[in-house]
Amino acid sequence: MSVIVSNLQAVQARLAAAEKAAGRTNGSVRLLAVSKTWPLASVLEAADAGQQAFGENYVQEAVEKAMATVDRHLEWHFIGPLQSNKTRLVAEHFAWVHSVDRLKIAERLAAQRPAHLPPLQICIQVNVSGEASKSGCAPADTLALCQAVAALPGLRLRGLMAIPEPTDDLAAQRAPFRQLRELQAAVCAAGIPLDTLSMGMSHDLEAAVAEGATIVRIGTAIFGERNYA
Repeated sequence: MSVIVSNLQAVQARLAAAEKAAGRTNGSVRLLAVSKTWPLASVLEAADAGQQAFGENYVQEAVEKAMATVDRHLEWHFIGPLQSNKTRLVAEHFAWVHSVDRLKIAERLAAQRPAHLPPLQICIQVNVSGEASKSGCAPADTLALCQAVAALPGLRLRGLMAIPEPTDDLAAQRAPFRQLRELQAAVCAAGIPLDTLSMGMSHDLEAAVAEGATIVRIGTAIFGERNYA
């Protein structure tokens, strides 16, 4: 058994244990394998072991992988900061975008989504930790952005995404995830149905599941430490 397959099985076991500990149904949280910077061969190893959904941060790298695996019918999620000049490629090649943080990006994705494809699934990224270095709309602006994005053609607004400031303290991990869940509830109460909370990574997936995550984005725990050199 390869290291990637072994790691994938270990993450699946962690996820199942987290669901059980939170009193949630087994399989209620989707595993998104974050394959950014990893070669196509690594993606194929995970796919051969049954993983179907993959997350990428870099548009050109991701599009090359998506085009090379068309026959595998994998599901590609864009999860990184998105520049205006890259929206067309994302609109044409991805099933999901988790990182919409302003209306301009959503409008470009809507205009550029090919008519023969199903609606592009959208999550609004919220900067729950208020870090200047992080992308995401302010929590106070979330409802207005959701209202605007929900009205656009070619898109389907699904939920919210966050990348909180890392910490090893479980209570501190849970607090921003709880904030995102409460924001989701407020948007739903305003008449915009959201069914997705994209939150939790390799170091904090248990806290995210405990607070209601429906998608966890796991890279390092599956593929290993990245070398950005």
